[in-house]
Amino acid sequence: MSTVRPFEVTHRGVLAIAVPMTIAYLSTPMLGIVDTAVIGQLGRADLLGGIAVGAIIFDILFTTFNFLRSGTTGLTAQALGADDRTAQTAALYRAALVGLIAGVLVIVLQAPVLGASLLLMGASGPVEAAVREYFAIRVIGAPFALFNYAILGWFLGLGRARTGLALQLLLNGLNMALNALFVLWFDWGVAGVAWGTVIGETVTAIAGGLVAARALGAGAFIPWSAVMERTGLIRTFAVNRDIMIRSFSLLFAFALFTSAGARQGDVVLAANSILMNFFLLGGYFLDGFATAAETLAGRAIGARYRPAFARAVNLTLVWGFALAGALSLVLLLGGPAFVDLMTTSPEVRDAARVFLVWAALTPLFGVAAFQFDGVFIGATWSDDMRNMMLVSLVVYVVVWQLATPWLGNHGLWLALAAFLLVRGATLAARYPVRLERTFADT
Repeated sequence: MSTVRPFEVTHRGVLAIAVPMTIAYLSTPMLGIVDTAVIGQLGRADLLGGIAVGAIIFDILFTTFNFLRSGTTGLTAQALGADDRTAQTAALYRAALVGLIAGVLVIVLQAPVLGASLLLMGASGPVEAAVREYFAIRVIGAPFALFNYAILGWFLGLGRARTGLALQLLLNGLNMALNALFVLWFDWGVAGVAWGTVIGETVTAIAGGLVAARALGAGAFIPWSAVMERTGLIRTFAVNRDIMIRSFSLLFAFALFTSAGARQGDVVLAANSILMNFFLLGGYFLDGFATAAETLAGRAIGARYRPAFARAVNLTLVWGFALAGALSLVLLLGGPAFVDLMTTSPEVRDAARVFLVWAALTPLFGVAAFQFDGVFIGATWSDDMRNMMLVSLVVYVVVWQLATPWLGNHGLWLALAAFLLVRGATLAARYPVRLERTFADT
């Protein structure tokens, strides 16, 4: 039996991880908000829709590789709990190498990727033209974007949330500033948003690599055989495969949402793109506590200490539900003013108000899914997380098919709500089983 290494999980310890990462993750939807607001000032629904569709395409590409962040967090946290420094370093090197290779492949395969994406989206001619311009520039930053995922996941696995915060603020802050400069001052339009993103990703990758090298110090020099060690590689690829399937399924659901909105016209597409920022705001807000669950649950697995694991799950769930309720209330009250800030188009404003209540309630619909995702990632229970995601995706598609002919865009939002609720419920049902199995010998 492995050595048990007790440690304490407290509210303060949860907040020490969750608060910096909540701020960091909030900067990501703020980037989407700024991009939408900047393009929205031009008063053209096709450009607003183009940014929405282009962003979804890159979300599908990059979030498919989100295992570079989340898988690295879980594996690094477990190595930290086991006090295995070589395994910690190897986790970083494996993820960084995969990220760079995957990013280059995205550039090489950009033509078929864009063609297939546009076929799926079914956007209008003007929207498609904007998407093509955005994609051709944004794809240049793919290797740097995926490398940043690996670096962030490694620091979070070590519990260094403040470093993760600094890197995310650098990435998104620089991105927002450059996007506003390029669009509003230089009048580059959609290309300005794309170039701002590429520059931000490149600068952050360089900074993250330097900070990681400093953190490793002499520990950076480990044998190549440790990085390519068979058992570690098999485990890494198994976890990453499951997380990739889960992430792709998640982004497929969002892409389907955008595509279904696009088929209802540019005004509905633009309204949904604005309201999806509410969903992203709630998701990234809650992801701070999901990250705390990843880090602390992973560390408890590595330390073989069940009390810390159970405490981490309970505390992060309590905080998650409290904050989800508060956020939904804020979005319900402040939503109309937010919509007016995001666009000057009267048609888009009116459409967004009709569907506002759905977007405002998404934090409550999704809180259990977000928190248990964090637990399962940290524990590397990736097979169950994958399976429950696929079940939820089937429910989502069925509700969408049945509800939208009768309810229109309300049916689309209903399907999204069902998707989130089923994910949370199925993961919660699997949790007790996996808990007993994992700590059966302690």
